[in-house]
Amino acid sequence: MVASNRDYPRFVSVLTKNTVALILAGGRGSRLKQLTDWRAKPSVPFGGKFRIIDFPLSNCLNSGIRRIGVLTQYKAHSLIKHIQRGWGFLRGEFNEFVDLLPAQQRIEVDWYKGTADAVFQNMDILRDYGPEYVLILAGDHIYKMDYGEMLARHAASGADLTIACMEVPLEDAKAFGVMSVDDVGRVRDFVEKPDNPTPMPGKPDVALASMGIYIFNASFLYEQLIRDADERHSEHDFGKDLIPYIVSRYRVFSHNFADSCIGSPKGHPYWRDVGTVDAYWEANMEMIKVQPDLNLYDTDWPIWTYQEQLPPAKFVFDDDDRRGMAVDSMVSGGCIISGAKVTRSLLFSDVRINSYSEVIDSVILPSVTIGRNVYLNRVVVDKGCNIPEGLVVGVDPAEDAKRFHVTPRGITLITPDMLGQPVHQVR
Repeated sequence: MVASNRDYPRFVSVLTKNTVALILAGGRGSRLKQLTDWRAKPSVPFGGKFRIIDFPLSNCLNSGIRRIGVLTQYKAHSLIKHIQRGWGFLRGEFNEFVDLLPAQQRIEVDWYKGTADAVFQNMDILRDYGPEYVLILAGDHIYKMDYGEMLARHAASGADLTIACMEVPLEDAKAFGVMSVDDVGRVRDFVEKPDNPTPMPGKPDVALASMGIYIFNASFLYEQLIRDADERHSEHDFGKDLIPYIVSRYRVFSHNFADSCIGSPKGHPYWRDVGTVDAYWEANMEMIKVQPDLNLYDTDWPIWTYQEQLPPAKFVFDDDDRRGMAVDSMVSGGCIISGAKVTRSLLFSDVRINSYSEVIDSVILPSVTIGRNVYLNRVVVDKGCNIPEGLVVGVDPAEDAKRFHVTPRGITLITPDMLGQPVHQVR
């Protein structure tokens, strides 16, 4: 029986020092619609001042993993710029780094063909890092996790591969890799996005799902990547190809996310895939709760990001019909609420809302200007929009759909392009 993760300290220095993390950040995230027309999904702003990529990067740093590669591909300029500006503080002379690994056709003339191929095409760089363990992460999920706990479990179990997992409703499991494990946590079966997920024993409504977080012994990973690259019929994807092959032949163990999740209420580990506009809006709106499940004010496990130098938020005018105010909301630096009312909303940096306007249940991304007499309800406004005076959105969905994207849950996405404004800018 493998010892419980609680038997290990949070920071396992030998293991984390000998680990390289690779963050797969090349995907578009097409279900976010026009939010990813000009940026990759990991570069999408989240939580008032962060970007999605900041969460796995911060988890690495807080876990003691300071050798990190970020693999990019789709429209990566804003992502690269963000990492260069916000994550360049690690000390190279101490062998600490966040390296950017764009698709370079280093081995073949093709771009990355799958998640495993993305790592394979950078294998010469990975070998030069000389790690004992390789931690593979997705760059597009919101969560706080101590990877040191998972590394300790991996080393103690003698595994070739360890997969982080969590319990999800059976219906939702169709979007994940679904695992079956034995009494000691060894993975006995793995199926990627099955039509009929296998429930957990004794829990007919729940399946055990892979989170796309993997720890490999480095030499073992190299062997499997080379083998998979030679497979003609492989899609060169971790979930579809590598892991199902490995599970039946080698030592693969599971790691319960609840054992190393940071700062979430007991029994409710926080993890979000903000893969649709509805999910993105909802996850941001969760941040304004009195006690949100994701604690952004946790000084023990902070989320790091690029810090713009902006003045404090400002609220002006106090007339009965023209009062600058925000209630049950988060307002970031550089914002000016000038004689307008904001309710249950999240304002990113450098937003200006002018007189007699009202914003309700909305997510306003950075550098947005909202004109006078505007009414916005249940909207997501993309970065750089200039909302014209008198615009009303969120009252008549059919009318909104003529100009903007309206989701199944009635959330309206507004982008500069939809307003006829320039979109060819740094996102």
